[in-house]
Amino acid sequence: MASTPSLSPLRMTRPELAVFVSGVTSMGLEILAGRMIAPEFGSSIYTWGSIIGVFLAALSLGYHRGGQQAKLASNDRLVRVFIATATYIAGVILLGDVFLQSAAGLPLPSRFASLPAITLLFGPPTYLLGYISPYAAELSGQSEVGAASGHVYAVGTIGSIVGAFATTFVLIPSLSVPQIGLVLGGISVGTAVVLARPNITRQEAYWSVGVSILLVLAAVSGGIGLDSAGTTVYHTQTAYQELRVVDAGDTRTLYLDGQPHSAMDLDDPTRHVFDYTSYFHVPFLLSDDIDRVLFVGGGGFTGPRVFLEKYPNVTVDVVEIDPEVVSVAKQYFRVEESDRLNIYTMDGRKYLRETNQTYDLIVLDAYRKDKVPFQLTTVEFMRLTSDRLDEDGILFANVISAPSGPASQFYRAEYKTMRQVYPQVYSFPTAGSVVVQNIEVVATKDSTLVTHDELQQRNQRRDIGIDLAAEVSSYRDDEPTDDVPLLRDDRAPVDSLLDPMVGQRYVIQKANESEENVTTTAARSLDAPIVTR
Repeated sequence: MASTPSLSPLRMTRPELAVFVSGVTSMGLEILAGRMIAPEFGSSIYTWGSIIGVFLAALSLGYHRGGQQAKLASNDRLVRVFIATATYIAGVILLGDVFLQSAAGLPLPSRFASLPAITLLFGPPTYLLGYISPYAAELSGQSEVGAASGHVYAVGTIGSIVGAFATTFVLIPSLSVPQIGLVLGGISVGTAVVLARPNITRQEAYWSVGVSILLVLAAVSGGIGLDSAGTTVYHTQTAYQELRVVDAGDTRTLYLDGQPHSAMDLDDPTRHVFDYTSYFHVPFLLSDDIDRVLFVGGGGFTGPRVFLEKYPNVTVDVVEIDPEVVSVAKQYFRVEESDRLNIYTMDGRKYLRETNQTYDLIVLDAYRKDKVPFQLTTVEFMRLTSDRLDEDGILFANVISAPSGPASQFYRAEYKTMRQVYPQVYSFPTAGSVVVQNIEVVATKDSTLVTHDELQQRNQRRDIGIDLAAEVSSYRDDEPTDDVPLLRDDRAPVDSLLDPMVGQRYVIQKANESEENVTTTAARSLDAPIVTR
C-alpha cells in the first residue's frame, strides 16, 4: 500500500479527509432527517429510534460491503462515492416532501409508520458513506491493520462530532431544510473535487458541475410538495421546530412542524378563530378573582391577546421556550410587551421553579398532538404549579387527545395525574365526538365541586365578555383512569400514550361557523388536523 500525500495546509491525507467529511455528512444527515420527518410523522421516541436505527444499519452495511471491496479501493472510488452521495441528497431535497406524503398513507402500525420513509430517503446515502472508512483504511499506507482501522474510525468520529454540533447549533437555527441539504451535498461535491485534483478527469468535472447545479436548483425550489393552504409569509427552522406563518384570506395561522398552532383574524385580532380557545375563559366561571395569569407556551399568543383586551385588570405573563416563536408573535401577530404583558424566553418548568410570583390562573398550552414535553406532564410538575397558585388558584391545560377509546390514553393519564394534586378536576372536550381534539382540563385548589348546572347559571349571571353556554355543555367531572399510569418524573411514558393517536384525524372546530363543511388547512400530512367550519 503506497503512502498518500498530505493535503496542505489541512495536513490531512486524502483518506483522512474523506473519512472526516463522511463523519460530518452522515451525522448532519441524521439530524436533518429528524427535521424532515417530524412534520409528517412527529418527533416521538419512536421516530428518533427509527432514525438512529436506520442510520446505524445503513452504516454497518456500508462498512461491511466496503470492507469486502477494500482491495479495490482507490482515490477515484472515493470520488465516485462522494458524487453519488451528493446526487442522492439532491434527490432528497427535491422529492422528499412528495415521498413523505405518500409514505404516510402506508397501512403500518403507528410506531413503525416512519420506517419506510426514513429507510428510502436516508438509507442509501448513509450506506454509501459507509464505504469510506474501509476504503480509507486500505489507502492509509499503514501496514498494521489495527492501527489503520483505529486511526480511521477516530478521524471519522471526530467528523461526526463536528457534524453534530455544526448542524445542531449553526445550520438548523440559520438555514432551511433545503439549504442545509445544499450545504451537506456541497461538502460532498467539494470533497470529491479536492480528492480528484490536480488530475481531475473530464467525467469527474462534468459530474461535479452537474450535481452542484442540481443541488442549487433543488435548494432554490424548496422541493416539490404540497404547501399549507394560503400564502407563506414567513418560514424558518428554529432550534426546536419548523415554523411557518401562512395567510389565507383574512386569517393568519402559525404552523409548528406542519400543524396549525394559533390563528388570528387580521381584521379582528381578538376574535377566537379556533373554537377551542374560547374555552380559555372557563376559569372565570370557576373564580371571580383572577388578576394575574401565566401562560406556559406562547405560540401566536391568542389567549394572552384576548385576555388583555377583555379583562383590563388582568396582568399576563407568558413563558415560551423558543425565542423565534416570540419574535414571530411580535412581528406577525401584533404582540407587544407592556406593563400588563411580560414575556420570558425559557423552559416553563424552569421558570416556575425559579420565580417567586404567584398566580390566580396558570394556562398550560405547550402540548401538541405528537410532541409533548414530558417534564410538563408529571405529578411533580403539577405540585409545582400548585405551589405557584394562590389558595383558590386554577390550572388550565390544553390537552390534545380523544375523550374516550384507545386514543384517549394520554388525556386520561394527565387527568389522573392532575387529580393526584388537585381536589377537583373538570374537562371540556371541544369537538363533540370521540375524535382526537382539544380537551380543556381545568383543575382547582378549591375542593368544592361545581356542577354543570351551577356553571351554566354562573355563565348567565356573570359578565365575562363571552357566552360559554355551548362550551360548558361538554362538562365532565369524572373519568376512568385505572388502566392508565400516573405520570412521574421517573416514569412518564408519554410517547407510548400518544402513540394510539398516530393516524387519527385531529379535529379543530372553527369558531362561530356551521359544521356543514370540513376542510384540511394543515399541510403535508394525511393525519394532519381537520378544521371543522
